[in-house]
Amino acid sequence: MPIENMSAGELELIVPNLHRRYSGVTATNRMVAPLLAGMFRAAWLGSHRPDGIAAMGFFDLLRLWRRATPLIWHARRNDEMIAGLLLRALGWPLKLVFTSAAQRHHTWLTRWLIRNMDAIIATSPLSASYLKRDATVVMHGVDTDRYAPPADRAAAFAESGLPGRYAIGCFGRVRAQKGSDVFVDAMCALLPRYPDFTAVIVGAVVPEQQGFANELKQRIAAAGLTSRIIITGELPIEDVVRWYQRLTIYAFTSRNEGFGLTLIEAMSAGAALVAARAGAAEFVVEDGVTGVLTLPGDAVALAAALEPLMRDVAAAEAMGERARARVVDKFSLDAEARAIAAVYRSLI
Repeated sequence: MPIENMSAGELELIVPNLHRRYSGVTATNRMVAPLLAGMFRAAWLGSHRPDGIAAMGFFDLLRLWRRATPLIWHARRNDEMIAGLLLRALGWPLKLVFTSAAQRHHTWLTRWLIRNMDAIIATSPLSASYLKRDATVVMHGVDTDRYAPPADRAAAFAESGLPGRYAIGCFGRVRAQKGSDVFVDAMCALLPRYPDFTAVIVGAVVPEQQGFANELKQRIAAAGLTSRIIITGELPIEDVVRWYQRLTIYAFTSRNEGFGLTLIEAMSAGAALVAARAGAAEFVVEDGVTGVLTLPGDAVALAAALEPLMRDVAAAEAMGERARARVVDKFSLDAEARAIAAVYRSLI
């Protein structure tokens, strides 16, 4: 229902997204919000609104001042918590929910904001352990229909026009925090021995990281692998999904992460997984079954974990099938939405 056709008394949920820059937080918010809008009368306030949820402007927000019944304000960043507290103090009847993905001790400001929320959701048990109050653990989910294995992975890879027969990928913004350099170093060591593989980094190079990206390109050129280690730059989401479907192996190389959504996206698409012990990897991956866990920031350890899968593609494919089954069973977007909805219902 369009927001203009919804009375002020009908709305139950506001999903704020007050950052203009697209990020992992925005991506996870965009995926689950339409499902929540199917359970509650909901509106999206801010940029990057997905299909399936009504758009709300600030004039629409004014109509909700001093209404009789409460509604949920679900924040995912400090500024959204601050906005929710200010609105409530000025007369908006908000129940405040915050999702915390951080795996570190919070600043005094964040701790104070969290204490003033009505409910807290943590994206993993580790994130919950850093909070100084009770939280409901709701791990992220993925649209398992959208991120589905291809009918023919070989044909999907051939469509890319890249050399070789198999792809190994690492997705995310090109920067040290994501371990892009760790992936490049491991590929420079392995690809000369495995000519059937091409490596792909799918992710944006933001201006402040251009120097870092240029250094990686120099390493790739020095290794003579310019045609076999590809940095795609930022792509539309539809193209990102296609790249997942082209992969035989996925390398999750983050040094630190809130959750690491690419983990479950790659697993859902049926890729074998080697994952650094960052974000939610230890809660998502069954080591040696649905993936292999390794040390963050260690290119030698990454290469050692990847090489058996590159050597035995059939074993990699079997691991990818098990990874897909685990995501369908434990990390679907529907399961995430239902768990979040239960938190909302406890408040309203």
